[in-house]
Amino acid sequence: MSIKKKYKLRNLDPYLEREKKRYGNPLPSREYILQIMKEQGIPITEQALQKLLNITLEEHEIFRHRLAAMVREGQIMRNRKGDICVMEKLALIKGRVQGHADGYGFLLPDDGNTDLFLSAKEMHKALHGDRVVVREIGVDRRGRKEATIVEVLERVNTQLVGRLHIDHGILFVVAENRRISQDILIPKEESLHAKAGQVVIIKIIQQPSRKIQPIGHVIEILGDYTAPGMEIEIALRKHDLPHQFSPEIEQLSVKFPKRLLKKELIDREDIRHLPLITIDSETARDFDDAVYCESVGKDYKLYVAIADVSHYVHSNDAIDREAFERGNSVYFPRRVIPMLPEILSNGLCSLNPQRNRLCMVCEIHLQSNGELLSYRFYPAIMRSHARLTYNKVTAILTNSKGKEAQQNIKLLPHIQLLYKLYKTLLKARKKRGAIDFETIETQMIFNDEGKIEKIQPVQRTDAHRIIEECMLAANVCASNLLQKHNQPAIYRIHEGPTPDKLESLRNFLKEFGLRLGGRDKPGAKDYAKVLLSIRDRPDAQLLQTVMLRSMQQAIYSPDNIGHFGLAYESYTHFTSPIRRYPDLLVHRAIKAVLNGDQYSPGDWHELGKHCSQTERRADEATRDVESWLKCFYMQDRIGEHFDGIISGVTGFGLFVALADVYVEGLVHISELPRDYFHFDAAKHTLQGERSGKQYRLGDRLRVKLVRVDLETSKIDFVLSETTQTADKSGFKKETKKKKRFKTVP
Repeated sequence: MSIKKKYKLRNLDPYLEREKKRYGNPLPSREYILQIMKEQGIPITEQALQKLLNITLEEHEIFRHRLAAMVREGQIMRNRKGDICVMEKLALIKGRVQGHADGYGFLLPDDGNTDLFLSAKEMHKALHGDRVVVREIGVDRRGRKEATIVEVLERVNTQLVGRLHIDHGILFVVAENRRISQDILIPKEESLHAKAGQVVIIKIIQQPSRKIQPIGHVIEILGDYTAPGMEIEIALRKHDLPHQFSPEIEQLSVKFPKRLLKKELIDREDIRHLPLITIDSETARDFDDAVYCESVGKDYKLYVAIADVSHYVHSNDAIDREAFERGNSVYFPRRVIPMLPEILSNGLCSLNPQRNRLCMVCEIHLQSNGELLSYRFYPAIMRSHARLTYNKVTAILTNSKGKEAQQNIKLLPHIQLLYKLYKTLLKARKKRGAIDFETIETQMIFNDEGKIEKIQPVQRTDAHRIIEECMLAANVCASNLLQKHNQPAIYRIHEGPTPDKLESLRNFLKEFGLRLGGRDKPGAKDYAKVLLSIRDRPDAQLLQTVMLRSMQQAIYSPDNIGHFGLAYESYTHFTSPIRRYPDLLVHRAIKAVLNGDQYSPGDWHELGKHCSQTERRADEATRDVESWLKCFYMQDRIGEHFDGIISGVTGFGLFVALADVYVEGLVHISELPRDYFHFDAAKHTLQGERSGKQYRLGDRLRVKLVRVDLETSKIDFVLSETTQTADKSGFKKETKKKKRFKTVP
């Protein structure tokens, strides 16, 4: 084949110019390959395809790589004969496998259509998370669409963490991720002499198929399952959380100056004279933000100074790439996995007291009623005048003549003015109609051995709310600036309830004589109005929980559709660049606006998806750790009785949150009084067919702890021999079980 003829055919490729920009000697594009295959109308051999596309001998290997990539993406596949087929011609469905602890699974289709059921037999071919191609084969006994796996496109599980077991001399690992239900066989010579029960990391060397179990070998022994801190080590690996900085980043970290250089102060405003302060928790070490407020007649001028991380971390450098992968810092009990190296997160970027620091300032002029008049962003140099905690600020505000106030006497008027501004912003918040759910946050108190001594609620005070309102104001200004200058960015968006959830919520509220306004599109004000009306009702917690669950999850996206819960038309995250990658992107975008440029780090939609995913990953990991620690805490209390509230109702039982203990467990449906119980998802109830006995979300129960499973982090209760009646005041005197169960009205 002559070179001339080859390139004559290549010139017909509609995407040739794009391929030339990417490659010096471009191959036919994926689109052109698919076009040629579709024109043939039948599956085709690789040799025939090479001939059709005039692939030279020198190009064979790289062409195979392109075909392999197209297989991974689900554009083509090879049939049993080895012929190449166009996927869309085969009526096959691409998607990702979601496993279940009981062995079966589901295909989550790429196109967002209905999930397809995969039997336990089908799940022998793949592991949770794998990308596969399936063929729909009908409906199972429960009416679910069922599929069979035709081919695995991508194996995502190459390493995993689990516990080693030995049964009759056979070694196998049970994955910590319960969605991976298959045991991984371990050859004895590949075990690193790990002992039964130890936590290990394995590399999978043989992926599963219909007739073959997965096989792996141990590459690291983490240690005993109950060793202090092991729950975090497991979570890090189970959720693939990056937790070690590379040698390259460690070397770069050493090169950062320990103090500011004169050249770094060029083109920055000097606000070191302003008495900016940080207000954080007692355990905080990375200080993103500092605040200061002053009077301007009857109005306010608020300064929100945020660590200038983007000065040190540049687009696509090694630290930036690592920060992107992490997406955010992860806060476990007693341990933090930072997004940035310590030299930045706790050093140069952290607004430590009495240290000169580079910052980005949002200077906001607010009217006496809290309305925004103007704002200005600029790079500056600052100096925090004090590192205060929420408890200290609360003490200062509570007693202006007390010890804390006297120790910070110079700052007292500034703190009091911040408090006055907060009350003004709070009124504006209520007028705006932002939703304010009352939730209980808890913290674990540990003993010297690293185990939970007690779990106690965290009291949200006005000190917390002062900082929250200041940060909200700065975030709104950042969003407004970006939108005003048409600078693409990622926003923090929160959509209202879906039509299905809205209908369920309305039907539920109707039973309580309540009505949610707003017709087909209720706003935050409509939610806030209902919350205000139920505040003093004994069933307020129940109603609030159902309303909260009707709402969607907040995510990051370049599509600025507003924040439903906060009642903002435009909102983004600007105030925490040390611990959130989206904030770092927003800082760069703001700097581009100030310089008259435009910042373009890539596909903003993909960036938003990635940041949302890393946020969920962090939430899941911390939830796993907290669940395990709570199980360990409760294992010595088996047999004890507790008062609790039904926090969840499912078809298989009741989840009960223990009052004053802040631990949740399950009363399985089989442990309820003998009857046929039917689940009503809309009403959040289980009701007995014969007895009429009803268990509803928010009802109070007395339960007995009967089982704690550390391996699955599950806690099981049964109903106590005595149960509780309740009224507005809470739990009352116990009554014998023979009396009819009474729910909260």
